[in-house]
Amino acid sequence: MPRSPYTKGEIKEMFRRFSIQRPEPKGELEHVNPFTLVVAVALSAQATDAGVNKATRALFKVADTPEKMVALGEEKVREYIKTIGLYRNKAKNVIALSKMLIEEFDSIVPESRDDLIKLPGVGRKTANVVQSMAFGIPTMAVDTHVFRIGNRLRLAPGKTPDDVEDILMKRIPEEYLYHAHHWLILHGRYCCKARKPECEKCVIADICKSKEKTCDIPAPAVELPPQII
Repeated sequence: MPRSPYTKGEIKEMFRRFSIQRPEPKGELEHVNPFTLVVAVALSAQATDAGVNKATRALFKVADTPEKMVALGEEKVREYIKTIGLYRNKAKNVIALSKMLIEEFDSIVPESRDDLIKLPGVGRKTANVVQSMAFGIPTMAVDTHVFRIGNRLRLAPGKTPDDVEDILMKRIPEEYLYHAHHWLILHGRYCCKARKPECEKCVIADICKSKEKTCDIPAPAVELPPQII
């Protein structure tokens, strides 16, 4: 593991401030149960949460269980999700994973990562999100935001999402681990943005070791308005 430019105290303070900003951060994918969460996360690959939510609101009203999804059929699923990228292949995976849940897991979404990644269209990131959000298991789901933040802040420099995940799991203090991936995602989405980080709005500007940093004065560590999901 590469040597960290941060002390343990600095990393702890970083997440302490994130915890003040968002005491109860939430994933922004809409779902009503573990099954719809699996489907929503699988659909979110190379798509925005807002775009997925727009498509799944109507879908989940008619198909919120594996049986209902299989009964709906691949062609109708395609119609619901056709505004999402790669929708044809994703519709095929949604039906396939629904069938597998029925046939191999008694229609119950499994908790273990090994079982989750058996499901068509479910990779390590999706499994981590489901474990965290559906079952309360501390995991680190490395999406594009977390991957960028890990490397940009030099908090977890890695060439692959698995590299970043491994380093973050080892470096983030245990008391902050459960919410950490949501804090990093939301920090990347709303503050440390891809094209241009908004350092003047950053609550950790004084701690940050990024070479792109443009401000050393941190924003006040105060609770942000509730997320609108």
